[in-house]
Amino acid sequence: MSYNLLKGKRGIITGALDENSIAWKVAEKAHEQGAVFVLTNAPIAKRMGDIDILAEKTNSQIILADATNVDDLTNLFTKSQEILGGKIDFVLHSIGMSVNIRKNIPYTDLNYDYFMKGIDVSAMSLHKMLSVAKKMDAINEWGSVVALTYMAAQRTYPFYTDMADIKAMLESIARSFGYQYGLEKKVRINTVSQSPTKTTAGSGIKGFDDFYDFADRVAPLGNASAAACADYCITLFSDLTRMVTMQNLFHDGGYSSTGASKDVMENLGPRK
Repeated sequence: MSYNLLKGKRGIITGALDENSIAWKVAEKAHEQGAVFVLTNAPIAKRMGDIDILAEKTNSQIILADATNVDDLTNLFTKSQEILGGKIDFVLHSIGMSVNIRKNIPYTDLNYDYFMKGIDVSAMSLHKMLSVAKKMDAINEWGSVVALTYMAAQRTYPFYTDMADIKAMLESIARSFGYQYGLEKKVRINTVSQSPTKTTAGSGIKGFDDFYDFADRVAPLGNASAAACADYCITLFSDLTRMVTMQNLFHDGGYSSTGASKDVMENLGPRK
């Protein structure tokens, strides 16, 4: 259902790969709510994913960009304003990658070159993106930036290894840059900590299916879907949340506030 929450707004949506991506759902919802936007991803994602289908569906153009490269990001914001006809009102940062996780390297024996790559792609890219936008004055006053994160930044999940540290850095950047950008340009920056979600990236984590079921049984409302997360992001892009900034916002069916689940406790077996 459209409420025209984003009518007249221009945006940049990163990270849409296929229809399971949260970014994909955000693009669909933003289009439904009246926004115009460009889609961006790394060149390899265009070859591997279905972003062309999403672009046609939402009447959007694609600007390929390496989010770790300042020149690419400068081109992204320059071309986006040319295509959309003005400054940007919202940005979705949905970028995450851990080579250590892909290669099943344990946290206590991390490959540090891979670790640094993960930091650059998954966290530093947000700082670079915001820095480029601020220098170019590319985001309108009261604009909104949302980055997707996960609760492993606050609590330990063994299977999440170095991405836990990286997400903690991402959230810190959102707070620190949120203060500076808010003070100077009223641009607000928040992170959304989503439930475990069956995206292409999430499903690649070892033990993900078991944890997905566990979280679903702990959260009183169950796991939040990718589509529900997209709805939440839309509210943060809208003018209804103008005074919300520098926050890490949990969108997880209550999982983050639940100490013990009756369902899980009743089904616990003896400790081995």
